[in-house]
Amino acid sequence: MTEYMITFNDEWVPEHTAEELREKATAVRAVVEEMQVDGVLIFTNGGLDRSTAVCSVEPVDGKPVFTDGPYVETKEHLGGFVVVDVPDDAAARYWAGRLATVLDWPQEVHRFRGPGQTRRNDSGER
Repeated sequence: MTEYMITFNDEWVPEHTAEELREKATAVRAVVEEMQVDGVLIFTNGGLDRSTAVCSVEPVDGKPVFTDGPYVETKEHLGGFVVVDVPDDAAARYWAGRLATVLDWPQEVHRFRGPGQTRRNDSGER
């Protein structure tokens, strides 16, 4: 099995009324329950937005410098995510499609490399 992270960027989400958000929360909970029943859910814990940011950290002269809240330069930020363990890209696409449909906003699918694997360059070399 391969682990995938399905994410959405908060900037992709149009404005919604409180009632619309409640309806979407109910719909997405049903998809998460399907993931649990199918045994593919690893982790999800609701949405993320500017109010959930604890701090930002950047390296300055080889040391971490912490700043309260989100990184000031950031125009986009993660809005939410779910991590699933599924056999292949097609299965990850299926779950991303289910989420995109019930939420009515775009999702991205990211495949995690296995433990100890590094990114390969365009020529296939490490």
